[in-house]
Amino acid sequence: MAGKQGSQAVSRWVWVSLAALVLLALAVIFVLPGVVERYELPLVKRPEPAATEVVAGSSANSGRNSGGNVSPFEEAQQARQRRAAQDILASLLERQSELEAFAVEEWAPDAFEYALAQAEEGDVFYRQGAFEQAETLYQQADDGLAALQSARDNEYQSAMARGETAMTDGDAEAATAAFELASRIQPSSQAAADALDRARVLEDVLALLVEGQALAESGQLESARDRYQKALGLDAAHPQAQSLASDIEQQIIDRNFSTAMSAGFTSLQAGDTDAAISAFENALAIKPGSDQAEAAIQQARDQVEMSEIARLREQAEDHEENERWQEAVEAYQQALNLDANLVFAQEGKDYSQRRLQLDQLMQANLDDPLRLSDQAVYQEAQNLLGVATGLVADLREDGVHPGDRLLSQVDELAVVLEKVVIPKNITLNSDGMTSVTLYRVAELGTFEQTTVSLTPGRYVAVGTRSGYRDVREEFVVGLDDAPAAVSIRCHDQIASAE
Repeated sequence: MAGKQGSQAVSRWVWVSLAALVLLALAVIFVLPGVVERYELPLVKRPEPAATEVVAGSSANSGRNSGGNVSPFEEAQQARQRRAAQDILASLLERQSELEAFAVEEWAPDAFEYALAQAEEGDVFYRQGAFEQAETLYQQADDGLAALQSARDNEYQSAMARGETAMTDGDAEAATAAFELASRIQPSSQAAADALDRARVLEDVLALLVEGQALAESGQLESARDRYQKALGLDAAHPQAQSLASDIEQQIIDRNFSTAMSAGFTSLQAGDTDAAISAFENALAIKPGSDQAEAAIQQARDQVEMSEIARLREQAEDHEENERWQEAVEAYQQALNLDANLVFAQEGKDYSQRRLQLDQLMQANLDDPLRLSDQAVYQEAQNLLGVATGLVADLREDGVHPGDRLLSQVDELAVVLEKVVIPKNITLNSDGMTSVTLYRVAELGTFEQTTVSLTPGRYVAVGTRSGYRDVREEFVVGLDDAPAAVSIRCHDQIASAE
């Protein structure tokens, strides 16, 4: 029984709900159109047709309205005009919101207010039901706002230009105001934001520049550079800060360059070419590619070279004077290594080489006079002595001392050449059974003792005997001495084969 009562209660509530939904649907169909008709943009209640104020140019509408009921066609026309006005009004409101977001009241207040006034005048017509006139005014207002939208970029550029001019003039307040306006006109502009940041530190930048200029005028270039660098740290794009920083950097370079060059020339004048070159190279490092520094380095190196050449020339001449011809040749060659066109070195080397050759040949004959026993060698020595004697005469004629070594060699060789042709008697002893031959002299045969006349030289005597080993005796006949006797005997018997 209870279940039946619960079922009836649920059914009753279902029927109530369905009835409510039906009533709501009827209200949407029949009541809502009337509300929409009486309340549309702008959202104010429409005046009744009987209370509508007649305006100029609406006599036709007034006539129709005074006739009583509005025809369906007229009602449709009014609805179309109303919708057209509403569409334009929606565009106008969107433009208004956008322009207000971009601070239009700061850069075009009059034009903006005029456009809004036109829209408000259009509202008056709209409320009176004069939708066509309202549409016209809304359109004019919308066109005005559209023109302002188009002008926004120009206004932005103008504000930026005013800001830059103020920055150049050092007017931080005006620059800040201009860039703030530009930032509001173009909120997304990074350029405007950066410019505004620069404007806000302009006074600090200018103060640092003034300090830097004062320091620069007093010669404190590094301190001035520090101030300019700090200014650039605040505003890296500030043209005056950039210019002053560049100028002070160049002044420091010029000063350091001049100091290095002066030090180099001072050292060069003092004869310290190594220090001079070091200073000039430092100047070149300060100003890479400097013609002045490179010329100074070359000048110093030339001076070093000339000093070295002068030293080598003096050294070579000293060697010549002391008849050290090998050392003289080497000194002249070192000078030529520095400058192959040095005439004194070319001539000095040639002369020293010829004197060295003469000295070596003379000394070779004196060191081994026995070699003169060869007739060809003897003749060469005679010719050499003639050359040396002629050189001595020429030098004396030119007022130049020939040198003690050369004079000594000439005298000694003349004596040697005289002695080398004087024969000496040499006694040869044998056993009468050995056959003796004196090479390059004669076959002496067998003897027990004989005497031969020999000029100084090296000799070889060979003895032979049947059944005995050959013997060989070498002896020397000197210029001033000779062996008392030379014995040549074959005494080693060869064993006979059985």
